[in-house]
Amino acid sequence: MSSASTMSPPAAGGFGEASFETFLKDRDEPAWLVRRRKDAFATFQATPWPKSSDEEWRRTDIRAFKLGAFAAPLRRQTSAADQTILAPLYDGMSAHYATGIAHLNASVARSADSSKLGGALFVDLATAVKEHPELVERYLLTQAVTPDADALSALHAAFWTGGTLLYVPKGVKVEAPLFSLIGLGGAGNVDMDHTLIVLEDGAEATLVRESTSLGRPDTPALHAGAVEIVLGRGAKLQFVNIQNWDQQTWHFSRERALVGRDAQLQWTVGGLGSRLSKVNQEVVLNGEGASAQVNGVLFTGGRQHLAYFTRQDHAAPHTTSDLLYKGGLKDHSRLVWRGMIRVEKDAQRTDAYQKDDNLVLSDSARADSIPGLEIEANDVRCTHGATAGRVDEDMIFYARSRGVAREEAIRLIVEGFFANVYDRITLEPVRETLRQAVAAKLEQRAETARNPS
Repeated sequence: MSSASTMSPPAAGGFGEASFETFLKDRDEPAWLVRRRKDAFATFQATPWPKSSDEEWRRTDIRAFKLGAFAAPLRRQTSAADQTILAPLYDGMSAHYATGIAHLNASVARSADSSKLGGALFVDLATAVKEHPELVERYLLTQAVTPDADALSALHAAFWTGGTLLYVPKGVKVEAPLFSLIGLGGAGNVDMDHTLIVLEDGAEATLVRESTSLGRPDTPALHAGAVEIVLGRGAKLQFVNIQNWDQQTWHFSRERALVGRDAQLQWTVGGLGSRLSKVNQEVVLNGEGASAQVNGVLFTGGRQHLAYFTRQDHAAPHTTSDLLYKGGLKDHSRLVWRGMIRVEKDAQRTDAYQKDDNLVLSDSARADSIPGLEIEANDVRCTHGATAGRVDEDMIFYARSRGVAREEAIRLIVEGFFANVYDRITLEPVRETLRQAVAAKLEQRAETARNPS
């Protein structure tokens, strides 16, 4: 990597001083939030850009990413054309979930039906800043995700646009699942969505979040987002986060959950789209008796590069975590997974597990799996594992001997490979969405000819 690429990127374009001031004036936000954004912008300017010698980025090359080619979106109203682009997917999700919020090109396009929330607060983040400032000020970028993780985290904290707040008060149980849709459509090419989820003691909720490209031209796009989750004592959350950007989109996201005493989190990730993704997903079990199950379904094709770094941080005794990621790769694509189980010295009786399995469908695809353990307690049970392998030719031969075409046999093998992670997902619409998405990617023609039968 050249020396220029090891420094903060040139922000001329949409992320320099002048653009930042214009952005602040356009937002018209309260003083506390302006101060918070200014502090994050100063951190961004002072933080070196990722370089290949950094362990975080050693396997993910972003030299082709030019931040100066993008600009933070200014506020705008969604048009009738925007609504037309959004409607099919929004209506499809509405058929399966109680109500939802939709953003298109960083602007809110649809709001949730408050009558279906059972006492919870589910609004776009810009509205929450105006109508519930004390709540947003308390949680936004203060506990779960902070701007100082790296340059992209600081960039997001300074320029976040769009976003959703789900707040469930103490003891409230939202029975029906909710959804959040984040889209880039038409000429939209930058989104910096922020998702903030807070469940107080004893609260329960389910949220399905999907990010996608809708009718976009074949031009580069940028998503730099964040997800923050805070669960109080005994709270229960099912959270599904499906990334399905087009293959012109650069995707960066930092995601972190704080799980309190006796709270339960089930977090399902779908990584399907983007040109390049770099995602940090962390679960912190900071209350005794807390538990988390993390599920991942990743599938790449073409020249996609997806890098997911996961962390299970046990900071309290008698906590449990269970992570299962599965990835499929074809063409010239690459998957990078790096997992870490961290057990703090006071987190006795920890029970933690992580596994990453990959199915490689071409000679030119590559999977890197790096599991890890850092244990400071002496009464724990922690296990990890990772595998990567090709489709078993004997299985294909068996299927073909019974009249099944080679490509159909591979499809069945791939579906069977993902079956045990699908089985962990309790929401049938989510299972079906992931199944269909993997099947569609499997059927897409490679940039080069298919492997001969």
